[in-house]
Amino acid sequence: MRVTNNMITANTKSNINANKVLVDKYNTQMTTQKKISRPSEDPVVAIRSLRMQTTLSHLTQYKDNNIADANAWLDVTETALTNMKKILTDIRTQCVNGSTDTLTADDRQTILKQLQSMSEQVYSEGNADYAGRTVFTGYRTSSQLTFKNDETDTTYSIKQNFTYEDLQEHRYYYGETQVPSDANTECTTEVGTNTYQRLRLAYDDTGSLDSFSYTAKGQTVKMETVSAADAAAGADTAGKVVVYDTEDDWYQATAKGTDGKTVGDDDIIFIKNTGEFVFGKEIAHAISRDKAELNVSYTKTGFDAGEARPEYYYDCTMKTPDMDEAVVYTKENQQIDFTISSGITFPANTQASEVFDTSIGRDVNELIDIVTTAIKANDKVSKIKSMMTQEQYADKDSQATLQGYLDSAQKEADYADDNLKKTYKQYITNFDNYLDDVNNAITNIGSLQNRLDLAKTRVENQQMTVEQLKTNSDDREISDVIIDYYASYNAYTSSLTAAAKVGKQTLLDYL
Repeated sequence: MRVTNNMITANTKSNINANKVLVDKYNTQMTTQKKISRPSEDPVVAIRSLRMQTTLSHLTQYKDNNIADANAWLDVTETALTNMKKILTDIRTQCVNGSTDTLTADDRQTILKQLQSMSEQVYSEGNADYAGRTVFTGYRTSSQLTFKNDETDTTYSIKQNFTYEDLQEHRYYYGETQVPSDANTECTTEVGTNTYQRLRLAYDDTGSLDSFSYTAKGQTVKMETVSAADAAAGADTAGKVVVYDTEDDWYQATAKGTDGKTVGDDDIIFIKNTGEFVFGKEIAHAISRDKAELNVSYTKTGFDAGEARPEYYYDCTMKTPDMDEAVVYTKENQQIDFTISSGITFPANTQASEVFDTSIGRDVNELIDIVTTAIKANDKVSKIKSMMTQEQYADKDSQATLQGYLDSAQKEADYADDNLKKTYKQYITNFDNYLDDVNNAITNIGSLQNRLDLAKTRVENQQMTVEQLKTNSDDREISDVIIDYYASYNAYTSSLTAAAKVGKQTLLDYL
């Protein structure tokens, strides 16, 4: 094949340019310490680098954001639960104090003040939030657990389910001694107590009782309601729930001054202002014997600031006067998951119904009412005793009259003190159960935090591994680049020297 000078020159230029490209390549690698500067240089390296970068971005998101957020959420939850534990422990301590036999007037006042103070904090911890998101309210993180203000016109229709185990024994005291204004009227007040099984709703001051039924042995018994007024007028009450507005109305309707607050053995009554059902002895026994389930629907209008909102505990509907249609709430498991690794989710939230039982507030209010009643009853005794020491009542007849008042007041005070002692002793168990729920939740938080720490360690290890793989895939050692650079540079300068010699020779040099 004939080789011309032009061919030699073209090849020389091509070789020089190839060496020059290598010099530029290694110069760029020396500057960036990367194998490629554009995907076209090595598509395999480029694809591998993009995949690893995507994986690294995901791992960084898990470690720096998702796991960090979940951990902060758990910290807020644990703090709130720890505070709730202290509140419940303090209330339990007051129950222990109230269950003793040696209470003085100062002791009762101290218990009252402590309980009144803590009653305002019972559900406040349920409003704890992380970055503006309430941690105990499920998916409704923009809403608080409690009513922020008094809502007098807000109406809820609530469905609440019970079992026979929710029945509890309760003492109903009746009769009240009045402190006399003088010693001219004989005291005829009779005080006493009756004990029945009761079922207490989540709220007091209820409106209408919409339905009541119980299921036992596969059969459901739906009981109609009848008002106390209709019952007093002779309406048939068999198999029906008699509805009283207040506990005093019940007292007035059931032979006041003789048997006190009574209910027939096969009867059920409902007291709206206390939000409780009272069961006759036979029907209560039947419900317990047959292990019945009970279902109640009722309406309540008006809620106080600090009360727990029903939608976090029960199926219900809510309506205010300015709303055209009621909002329907369905109680469900609203678990908030954080994605902490590829394909791994982490349940971080604790729902209010698991730790902030609606019975806590009812128990505290009942404890306050009981100690208040005891204080008032003992005050009556003190006032009557003070009257008996006055000179104007020193005569025998006045002393006899006042003694009748004193005996009645003392009996009322004895009943009140007895109720205080027994109820506070009984509620120690209640608050032990509430504390168990909170302690279990705190323990669960600890387990979740341990799991989160393990997940964080695993993600950090994965991150380090991927970073190393990406470095091995993308980067070059500077020493290797320098060697390759000088080799290519020497080849480049050599090609220039050879090209210079080829250009100087012509055919005339050989003639």
